[in-house]
Amino acid sequence: MAKYKDLVGTAVRDIAGDDGVVTGQLWYNTSENEYRYRRQFVGDAWSTQAAMNTAREGLSGSGTQTAALGWAGATDPGSIRAETELWNGSSWTEVNDLNQSKTLDAGAGTTYTESLSFGGRNPGGTRIALTEDFNGTSWTEVNDLNTARGQLSGTGSGTSALAFGGENPSSPLLAITESWNGTSWTEVADLSEARFRSAAAGDSNTAALQMGGADGSSPNPAVCQSWNGSAWTNVADLNLGRTDFSGSGTSTAAIAAGGIGTGNEFGQTEKWNGTIFSESTDLSKARRNTGQSKSSSTASLIYGGSAPSINGLTEEWNAGISIGAWITQTSLNSAREALCTVGSSPSALAFGGEIPPSGVSALTEDWNGSSWFEVNDLNTARRTMGGAGTATAGLAFGGWGPSIYDNTETWNGSVWTEVNDLNTGRVKAQNSGTGTQTSALFAGGANPTNDAVNNCETWNGSSWTEVNNLNQARYNLGVTGADNTAALAFGGFEPPYTNRNELWNGSSWTEVNDLNQTRDSAAGGGPSTAALIFGGANPPNTPRFAATEEWNGTNWSNQFDMNTARTTSGGGSQTAAIAAGGSTPPFTGIVEEWNGTGLVTSTVTTTSD
Repeated sequence: MAKYKDLVGTAVRDIAGDDGVVTGQLWYNTSENEYRYRRQFVGDAWSTQAAMNTAREGLSGSGTQTAALGWAGATDPGSIRAETELWNGSSWTEVNDLNQSKTLDAGAGTTYTESLSFGGRNPGGTRIALTEDFNGTSWTEVNDLNTARGQLSGTGSGTSALAFGGENPSSPLLAITESWNGTSWTEVADLSEARFRSAAAGDSNTAALQMGGADGSSPNPAVCQSWNGSAWTNVADLNLGRTDFSGSGTSTAAIAAGGIGTGNEFGQTEKWNGTIFSESTDLSKARRNTGQSKSSSTASLIYGGSAPSINGLTEEWNAGISIGAWITQTSLNSAREALCTVGSSPSALAFGGEIPPSGVSALTEDWNGSSWFEVNDLNTARRTMGGAGTATAGLAFGGWGPSIYDNTETWNGSVWTEVNDLNTGRVKAQNSGTGTQTSALFAGGANPTNDAVNNCETWNGSSWTEVNNLNQARYNLGVTGADNTAALAFGGFEPPYTNRNELWNGSSWTEVNDLNQTRDSAAGGGPSTAALIFGGANPPNTPRFAATEEWNGTNWSNQFDMNTARTTSGGGSQTAAIAAGGSTPPFTGIVEEWNGTGLVTSTVTTTSD
């Protein structure tokens, strides 16, 4: 939250809302009685790219964001691989295999044309010392490591590399460091603390960074060590101790991403500036045992891994960019799923849902751009209801708790009031309403026997009217639009799960181009000609999505993923949206804010502190 005292000197305008303001502007929002400020968002983001041809974990990699190499790994615990794939900036192509199938090896190479693979485990589980060199076309066996080992770390280039740590049956925890001069390996000074399953960064054998890993203790240590060409020295710890993660960059500017600790896989990404680690934007998909390009801390690539299933997912890292991205914000006070959220940052409202272990809830929370505050509850506790409107003029309708409701309530910014009921009560509709408090649309949902329905109703500010049905009955669909005369109905469960997309023109529904991703329980915002949708699920193939898609009135295009994959609720527009709560699983209170233009609006405090 910005402070007014820091913005004094900026001209202040009275504006009824937030429209028409520009970067650097301070204004007084007369509708919300708040001072607000707009700034440019410059941040870090992961974006999902084309998957590898062979899904695998425990692989290694080299190269850059636009020209990378991924090799070795395991497609399952019993299948160790030699496949090598080349990334050209947009897709993976299979090239010549390694001479030896292996997994849990280490790699070096700031360019894919000078890549080095060393150590690891062969298909029989034997730790090996084998070193192979890639010349841009094929692999050649060169001089072995002095010490055979698996789960080691490596960094540097094809002609100046470093191998350190690892394990073998005779030494479950190794500190041995070896230096590669382009021809052979030489033992140099040991790690100050022995490690295996750690990450590394560095562009030569004279400057490297060892990060985290395992030493047999619990929890995993966060200790990091820096190599100056002759000795290892402990430096500042990671914020999160972990193993089986990836690193990229140099000894003074690096990133660490993914891994695992005492529980599930992590998505956390940390940046090293030569002095300290700072937390940054999470991976779109939490996972471990990935491959990663080696060259940069600002433009990197991560691929493969397990989460916990083995995958070929590719993600691209861009640091310090001014573009549309999801930013994780303050969580809801109460984690919950099947809630409804209306509005967008910096003014949104989240209400109802299911809160474990108490069950169906009437809880309402208000978002001011930086924090959530509990306000007056719904009159009727319920989950999977529809909603429309804004944080100061909202509408809640339908839902379950434990019977199916047809109740409608209006929110005036302070209290909920019961008004005229729906014609047909429905459930499984937490994202199936759209519009304003005086002009809303409710489409689809489920009946008391849990069957999908195609019913549609419009609200005129005082009563509901039945209108023409959807072409296809479905529940857990999303609906977005400016009012009850133009809307988009996307995804849902028919059954089966669908990517179906229908357009409402005020009197009838027409099928238009499908979503790129089949899903239900996704949220969305914006008018029918320029919408944004995000999150959802498609079990058992994909329990939860982070995928975001943008609608231009004709087609859908993929955008930056959410930071956390989940079913969710939310609203807003292509340029400013909010996603609140849902299930990952388990139930979550995570809140993310979308800034499609890179512009962020923040509430301004007028206090002197």
